[in-house]
Amino acid sequence: MKKFYGTGTYVQSVGVTNDMEIDGFSIAVCQEIDVELSRHRSRSFDEMEQWGDDLSSFDLIVALSPASQRRALELTRFYHLTVEYWPILDPTGLGETREAKLASYRQARDQIIKNLTDRWGEPTQVQ
Repeated sequence: MKKFYGTGTYVQSVGVTNDMEIDGFSIAVCQEIDVELSRHRSRSFDEMEQWGDDLSSFDLIVALSPASQRRALELTRFYHLTVEYWPILDPTGLGETREAKLASYRQARDQIIKNLTDRWGEPTQVQ
C-alpha cells in the first residue's frame, strides 16, 4: 500500500495472531518489487490495541483470510468502519521445489496488488 500510494494514509499490518516470523518466501517475492519485509514483524489485533492503535480510528480493515475477517468483524461490531474480505491464495505449504513455492507466493503477491489497484486505482507513487 505504501509503495503504491505513498505514506499519506495511515496503514497498519495486523494478523489474527503474532506467533509467526515473516515467511522467507514472502520476503523474497516482495524484494522483487522493492518492498522490504525483512524487518517487518507480524502483530495481532490485540497487540495493536495494547500499543495504542484504536480500531475505531480506522476507516477500513482489509482481511486476507476468513479467520482475520471473523476477528475483525468481532472487534469492530460497535464501530462505524468497513471490513472488506479479499480472498487471497494462502501459499504456505504449496509447491515441492523452491521455484514452485516462489511461484505460489508471487501469485498471492500479485493478487494483493490487483486488489489494491481495483480498490484505489493505478499507483500514484511507485518508490
